[in-house]
Amino acid sequence: MISIISAIGKNNEIGKKNELLWNLPADMKHFREVTSEHTVIMGQKTFESIGRPLPNRRNIVITLDKNYLRHGVDIVYSVEELDTLLKKENDESIRQAQGEEIFVIGGGQIYKLFIEKADKLYITHVDAEFPDADTFFPEIDKNKWEKIKSEKHLKDDLCSCRLSMVPSFTIIKSARAIGPA
Repeated sequence: MISIISAIGKNNEIGKKNELLWNLPADMKHFREVTSEHTVIMGQKTFESIGRPLPNRRNIVITLDKNYLRHGVDIVYSVEELDTLLKKENDESIRQAQGEEIFVIGGGQIYKLFIEKADKLYITHVDAEFPDADTFFPEIDKNKWEKIKSEKHLKDDLCSCRLSMVPSFTIIKSARAIGPA
């Protein structure tokens, strides 16, 4: 199963100059808890902004730079190569039967590549606008997704961030993954 995890502003903002737009400790904790012990897929810019492989996860970086090499991560140069890598290691039907969840963690271009392939979205909604943002999450077609869980938090639940940035966590499942009613 392919899942996407991201925090987004009111206008789908996710970053500026290869950095996150906010510092929300509860969201980072949520990210760690959800993705730990799973495979994470990210673009080169996201990996560079993190600066190291994420611990307790298999890290896969997608890049167009054929000379790009980093220790501690698997490098692929296309979505097709990623599919081949994952299928070679373990038959997809076995992975799905075992409930393996693979997380796409950014950035903007990588989210666009996977939004139609994803089975589930884990979205943190940041209640703020960021007019200087230069990276955005793709639009979520509400006809293709169904909200299955949502949690709203108060300022004190999360951090000392300003009230307008208090996030809510939402899990959304693809209508095609849900199947006919």
